[in-house]
Amino acid sequence: MGPVPTTPGPADDTRHVVVMGVSGTGKTSVATRVADDLGWVFVEGDAQHPPANVAKMSAGVPLDDVDRAPWLSALSRVLATHHAAGDSTVLTCSSLKRAYRDVLRSGVPDGSVLFVHLTAPFQVLWERMSSRGDHFMPPTLLESQLDTLEPLAPDEDGVLVDVTQPLDGVVRDVLDALPG
Repeated sequence: MGPVPTTPGPADDTRHVVVMGVSGTGKTSVATRVADDLGWVFVEGDAQHPPANVAKMSAGVPLDDVDRAPWLSALSRVLATHHAAGDSTVLTCSSLKRAYRDVLRSGVPDGSVLFVHLTAPFQVLWERMSSRGDHFMPPTLLESQLDTLEPLAPDEDGVLVDVTQPLDGVVRDVLDALPG
């Protein structure tokens, strides 16, 4: 009789990718493809915004830390719930500040989250935002997001990915950045 196979517990191999960046970087397009390729759960962070946040952004008013706090806490709970169930996830969330990323990481074990920071020049982002018709985030808020953005710190698990290349290349770069 051979060795008895063991099944790792949820915390052993459950991982989470947070696809982050300012509006217009293609977070949803990239994250859905990555989740599909990996067979992981996709979580659209924008869908978790309370109606008041959506109304504020739709009116062209940037969110502040008070507005974002309940949204980030909700996203952290979503990650924690999936982690406890053993489900790896790909989450979209702008994650503009270190403190926001800390909230997202707070509900799961250290080292289980990789931040994928999507980047592009301002003009590319502006053009993308201007051409999409059904999103609540107007291009006029791009500058406020860039002003708020804090780059990943050296002690944060993460990678920068240039999104000026075709989507297939972006997805390949994200998949290549995943550990193991």
